Amino acid sequence: MTAKQISVFLENRPGKLAEFVDLLRGSGIDMRALSLAEAADFGVLRTIVSDPDKAQRVLAEAGFISAVTPVLAVAVSDEPGALYRILEILRDAEINLEYSYAFTTRRNQGAYMVFRVADDCIPRAAELLARNGIEVIEQEEIYGL
Repeated sequence: MTAKQISVFLENRPGKLAEFVDLLRGSGIDMRALSLAEAADFGVLRTIVSDPDKAQRVLAEAGFISAVTPVLAVAVSDEPGALYRILEILRDAEINLEYSYAFTTRRNQGAYMVFRVADDCIPRAAELLARNGIEVIEQEEIYGL
């Protein structure tokens, strides 16, 4: 019902993102999605990868500060209002959306969205979305995208 997202603190200086990406590349880990938010001195990189457990180990060994966070990943069809429908379901259930980002794959013509909601809301959000015909993507499915 959830995907494992890795959040990494990166110094806001030239080459740190390249260093991070090179570390994953050298370890045979493929990124499926990526979001980077910056602040004055550091950025918070959020990523969905092909092997989150291995990525967490590799990052720790390399001295990166990171954490694994459960998130919802859902398929969004390529039609007007598709995202609104998802947001409406969450709103009506009074489930707060902390942040979100999107990614695409070769699998279909739509996109995928990652939603972060409070840990205790994840099961209810996933059930509500699925009950309303929204495809919730499992971690194992993301590996194959």
